[in-house]
Amino acid sequence: MKAESFIFFATNVIICIEKILEVNMILDLIKVIFLGIIEGLTEFLPVSSTGHLIIADSFIKLEPKAFSNAFSVIIQLGAILAVVYLYFYDINPIAKGKLVAVLGEEKYNELSFKDKFKYRDLETMRLIAKIIVGFLPAAFFGFLLDDFIDAHLFNPITVAIALIFYGIVIIFMEKNNKDKDFKYETLDDIGLKTALFIGFFQCLAMVPGTSRSAATIIGAMLLGCSRTSSAKFSFYLAVPTMLGATALKILKIGFSFSLWQWFLILLGGIISYIVALVVIKKFLGYVREHDFIPFGYYRIVLGLVVLCLGFFNII
Repeated sequence: MKAESFIFFATNVIICIEKILEVNMILDLIKVIFLGIIEGLTEFLPVSSTGHLIIADSFIKLEPKAFSNAFSVIIQLGAILAVVYLYFYDINPIAKGKLVAVLGEEKYNELSFKDKFKYRDLETMRLIAKIIVGFLPAAFFGFLLDDFIDAHLFNPITVAIALIFYGIVIIFMEKNNKDKDFKYETLDDIGLKTALFIGFFQCLAMVPGTSRSAATIIGAMLLGCSRTSSAKFSFYLAVPTMLGATALKILKIGFSFSLWQWFLILLGGIISYIVALVVIKKFLGYVREHDFIPFGYYRIVLGLVVLCLGFFNII
């Protein structure tokens, strides 16, 4: 009788544990879907995707903290792949359309993959060179400062201060550039030196809440780039930068996460990819006709809200 009672009790305990695990898994899925949408919406807007993820994590925590920090960086890869998909033709020096325009369809079809590189598009190669040069400062300082940033700056208050400060900078810059003639109207006009300086501006975004796109767009415009060319170069520069950041995170954490945690990262990345596809197209259309002042006000309001929540120990 006692054995039967024990078996009955143990069975019910196991059932309860399974139910709890199921509930936790469902909650994790809901959190990841929400965070993936936030990442996709904010990665290419000058509002800081990492900052939004840190703020969101204060309310819908992913555990443990190491996983949460890694998740915030790695799912950005999904949004970056959206850029690769949308602009693969622009950054592909052996794209069929480019080679056919020079060689003709018949000769193009006779070329092997290796031979195609002999006829690579030089304008595209110059663009790739600019992207690589612009990436170098972030690669250097990111490697040096990654651990310090994770340990000391991944918090809502840092995010709030950065949101407010750069919100003011965006508004000030736009109001002082309204009637300015830009030196670099297109990406072709941007030189290697300018690309390098834009890369140094991108390093400012290592502080969560700054926004990588805000730092690069502000920097590019201050250097004389048009709003559209600034936004486009920011998109392209995101590819090696976020690939590098993701690779660095994975190298540091290894593959220590569980299969479930890797699934959550994959799901968040897929969602951010889908959302980013829409946002990139809409954002480029927006910047052709409008300035960034609304984003500046949004940053300031959000930053003040976060500071208030922090003051009352809500986050």
